[in-house]
Amino acid sequence: MAQTTKEQRREKVIEVLNKARGMELHAIMQYMNQHYNLDNSDYGDMAAKVKLIAVDEMRHAEMFAERIKELGGEPTTEPAGKPEKGQNAQTIFSFDAKLEDDTIDAYNQFLLVCRDNGDSTSLKTFEAIIDEEQIHFNYFDNVHEHIEKLGDTYLAKIAGTPSATGLQTQGFVARQGSTGAPGGA
Repeated sequence: MAQTTKEQRREKVIEVLNKARGMELHAIMQYMNQHYNLDNSDYGDMAAKVKLIAVDEMRHAEMFAERIKELGGEPTTEPAGKPEKGQNAQTIFSFDAKLEDDTIDAYNQFLLVCRDNGDSTSLKTFEAIIDEEQIHFNYFDNVHEHIEKLGDTYLAKIAGTPSATGLQTQGFVARQGSTGAPGGA
């Protein structure tokens, strides 16, 4: 079996970093679209949290881009998919929980590519981002369960809440006071 060169190993890592960046760009577009829909439906608190999660995803996209550049690659600007439009509060959170769950699964596979190709720095980047994606999943899944169990009663409680997130650039995870540890949501 032929030995892979350092450059070949680096290209494999850049490839998964770019796949992850594309997934983050898709998530940003998806969550911002949902933020607008929730805000327009007067679910301010939900809208604000989804917007903050989009900010987290922006930070993740930049982390991947910086690492790609460090490795001599070109960060993708293409999202991995198109956002689903026209979703309502009853469908958004189950959709997003699945999106985050799929992302965690993919990133765990990408992490193995980094390990197998000797890139511990990229591996650590994936580990840190996976921890934050788990916090996002927990939030989306929790809201989905509340909507499933309580329906309109739960949504009525949130209707009319403020959606302002202020001018701070912190995302959802930072606002929760978490350092990425599970249970910070």
